[in-house]
Amino acid sequence: MKFVDEASITVEAGRGGNGCLSFRREKFIAKGGPDGGDGGDGGSVFLEADINLNTMVDYRFTRRFRAESGKSGGSKQCTGASGDDLILKMPVGTTVIDEDTREILGDLTEHGQRLLVAQGGFHGLGNTRFKSSTNRTPRQTTTGSEGEKRNLKLEMKVLADVGLLGMPNAGKSTLIRAVSAATPKVANYPFTTLVPNLGVVSIQKYRSFVMADVPGVIEGASGGAGLGIRFLRHLTRTRLVLHMVDVAPFDLSDPVATATAIANEIEYFSPTLAQRDRWLVLNKTDLLEPESVAEVREKIIDALGWEGPVYEIAAISALGTQRLCEDIMNYIEESREAEEEHPELAKLEHQQQLAMQQEAREQIENLRRMKRAEARGEFNDDDDFDDWDDDDYDVEFEYVR
Repeated sequence: MKFVDEASITVEAGRGGNGCLSFRREKFIAKGGPDGGDGGDGGSVFLEADINLNTMVDYRFTRRFRAESGKSGGSKQCTGASGDDLILKMPVGTTVIDEDTREILGDLTEHGQRLLVAQGGFHGLGNTRFKSSTNRTPRQTTTGSEGEKRNLKLEMKVLADVGLLGMPNAGKSTLIRAVSAATPKVANYPFTTLVPNLGVVSIQKYRSFVMADVPGVIEGASGGAGLGIRFLRHLTRTRLVLHMVDVAPFDLSDPVATATAIANEIEYFSPTLAQRDRWLVLNKTDLLEPESVAEVREKIIDALGWEGPVYEIAAISALGTQRLCEDIMNYIEESREAEEEHPELAKLEHQQQLAMQQEAREQIENLRRMKRAEARGEFNDDDDFDDWDDDDYDVEFEYVR
């Protein structure tokens, strides 16, 4: 199944039915009076969150959707049939944006949640509505109003408590395999994950959290290198980010330099995201002597000016992962309890997520403008901008418990 995390569609609500101009005509009944009925209301367009969907591939090629229009009224005061509402299923975690006004219309975060995006037209009135003591043969009617039409941008961001951030081959996929039932691809040769993977980490009965493995970021991603910064938007919904660093890279690169590069890319992508709680996780420590690991650890902490928690793990053998997951679970539970006791904290969390999503949206749009300008020959730069396309990634996307 193809993974598509954004789409642009046009939705149009149904038009209201026209009112009817009619007079009663029956045998032995003279001047029966007006009997034109009203038209029916037009159908509206709703978006509904569905937990069974995890991609927007259904809206990649079919992009125009229209609800049914209402029927016109009839004689004998018959009201026209109303148009059926159109319900479009969306993955949970979809943000809906009006492309023309840039207004965020809503966020679908719960299964079954519905959002009205286009209101159906109002029915027209038949001539019966206009009769009075001074106007016994009204010939006035009204037409049904047009339904709303909107150009929508749909952005899907995975719903996870914890996000994994790091260079390709830092061991993010290996970690999520080690602590959950998810099975992203891992191998003994270098490659990068192409789409986010989700896994449910169960600490004990009724205590679990969702972890997201986001495709690796490389230096220069903000300028379009590699997969760019497109997938970093999925981190904007997480409560905690784990910054993973490979302390024994296969290409003998400097772990300190790679850790600094990732921190710089996050700062450029979203300053708000860079200020969020982030834990440093040093992976593949089993490949070095304890003295060497301690030396690398101190260098990374000094280079980043790190003041947060630091963990040393070996994801392939699950060394140190149990303690890491337990601390994450405790952190998430404490955060939730604090928000329940102090509603202002929940409001602040929501505001921060909106700020991160807006910053991410602006950066991704800026990068796309640069790519389009370069394609037209209007942008000159030495950076090699890769022209991504969702069609390049025919990959599987799994949510495994």
